[in-house]
Amino acid sequence: MSSEDAALEALVALGDPVRRGLYRHVSGTPGEVGRDAAAEAVGVSRSLAAFHLDKLVEAGLLEVCFRRLSGRSGPGSGRPSKLYRRAEGERTVSVPPRSYDTASRLLAEVVEQAGLDGELQAAARAAGEASGGEPGCEADPVEVLRARGYEPFWDEGTLRLNNCPFHALADQFPALVCGMNLAGIEGLLKGLPGGQDWSAAMDPLPHGCCVTLETAKRTGPGAEPEAAAGAPPSHAEP
Repeated sequence: MSSEDAALEALVALGDPVRRGLYRHVSGTPGEVGRDAAAEAVGVSRSLAAFHLDKLVEAGLLEVCFRRLSGRSGPGSGRPSKLYRRAEGERTVSVPPRSYDTASRLLAEVVEQAGLDGELQAAARAAGEASGGEPGCEADPVEVLRARGYEPFWDEGTLRLNNCPFHALADQFPALVCGMNLAGIEGLLKGLPGGQDWSAAMDPLPHGCCVTLETAKRTGPGAEPEAAAGAPPSHAEP
C-alpha cells in the first residue's frame, strides 16, 4: 500500500464519530490510555470502545502496549492491560499529491547550513506576535495553542504540549526547528492580550513538544484561586 493510500485509509477510519472521539482522547492524553478510561471519556461501553480502538490501531493511528496498571509483578499480579497511545508519524493527504515536506526540508537545510538560525527565530517571533494580536484571537493562551495544532495539558503548575506540529521536520533539524518553535510561542504570548503573565522555556518531552509554559497566575488542576485585593492569601485546600 502506498503512503497516500495509507493516509486515505486513516482518514476513512476517522469517519465514525465515536472513533474520532476515542482518537482525540487518546492522542490528547499524555502516556497510555486503557479501554475503561477511553470508554468513559466518550460515553460508550467498554466493548464498543475496544472495537473502535483496535480499528484505529489497524489504521496506523494508534499503537498498543501491555502493562500491569497495579505496578506489581509476579504471581497474583494479574494480566497486563492493553493500553493505547498515539502512533508516531503523521498522515497527510492532498489531492492531487503535493510535496510541501520536500520543500520544507530543503529550506531548513539551507537555513541551517547558512547559519541563519537567529534570523529564523526573529521571523518566527514576529509572526507569532502578529498572529496573537489578530482581531478576534482568544485571550486564553491554552485555547490559542490548541487551535494551532498543539495539545496542551497541565502537569501540576506547568503547561506541557503533548505533540509537536513540526514533528517530522524537528526530527531532522532539532536545534533549528525547536528554536523556531520556542521563538514563535514567545512571540505569540507577547501578542496575546492574556499572554503577558506567561513564559515559555525549552524543556522537551520524550514524545511531545520541546516547549513548556508557565504562568504567574496559577491556573490548571490543583491551582489555588487568586486572593481578592487586600485579602490575606488563603491556605485552604482547593
